[in-house]
Amino acid sequence: ANSVPPTSAPRQSAPILARHRRRSARSASAVMSGIMAYNGGAVVAMAGENCVAIASDTRHGVRQLMTIGCQRQKTFKLTDQTFVGLAGLATDVQTFSQLLDFRIKLFSLKEERTMQPQMAANMISSMLYEKRFGPWFTEPIVAGLDKEGTPFLCAFDYIGAMSKAQDFVVSGTSSEQLYGVCESFWRPGMDKDELFETIAQCLLSAADRDCLAGWGGLVHIITPDEIITRSLKGRMD
Repeated sequence: ANSVPPTSAPRQSAPILARHRRRSARSASAVMSGIMAYNGGAVVAMAGENCVAIASDTRHGVRQLMTIGCQRQKTFKLTDQTFVGLAGLATDVQTFSQLLDFRIKLFSLKEERTMQPQMAANMISSMLYEKRFGPWFTEPIVAGLDKEGTPFLCAFDYIGAMSKAQDFVVSGTSSEQLYGVCESFWRPGMDKDELFETIAQCLLSAADRDCLAGWGGLVHIITPDEIITRSLKGRMD
């Protein structure tokens, strides 16, 4: 009897494998962006003349479909001269802010001095990078004044890459809208009152164009002598 040689399954060609890899990468990216936008939010920080401001919206949404509250905290005080804004998944924002508070207080007890904004930014970058294989789903921004009263601004991605700026930094689902209005309205040398008006209008204008953010806002103005906190009314639809 004639034996039939066994046939092997055809091997996938390189273009097909490359197409599968690209599709997998796109799906992983979509999952990541979905988690970052799950609760929505807009956070922005802006520099003035010997002052700095940080603002956020107050909407608390779920699954990008419904709003369950309008008092969600997204900006947190680290020291008398440093604030952090956390946009992203609400549960990670809460946990990460508590861990930050613990680290800042531990530093003050050990060193008997106040952590400067640059040091706080380096610490946040290290904390994010050490969890890079199971990251915190938040993209922080840091705003503060150093010992000389010079504004310090920086932003991070969720694995800790730091990006410093001299004018403004943004984060959250409204980032694209915030970039546009901030580039139009920001100018150097603003005092604390001008800075408040500018950042407030930027936040409200951007949130009005993002269905995942809005429902009011909160602004903190940091000066060498005081911290001024003001609430904003926004559209509730």
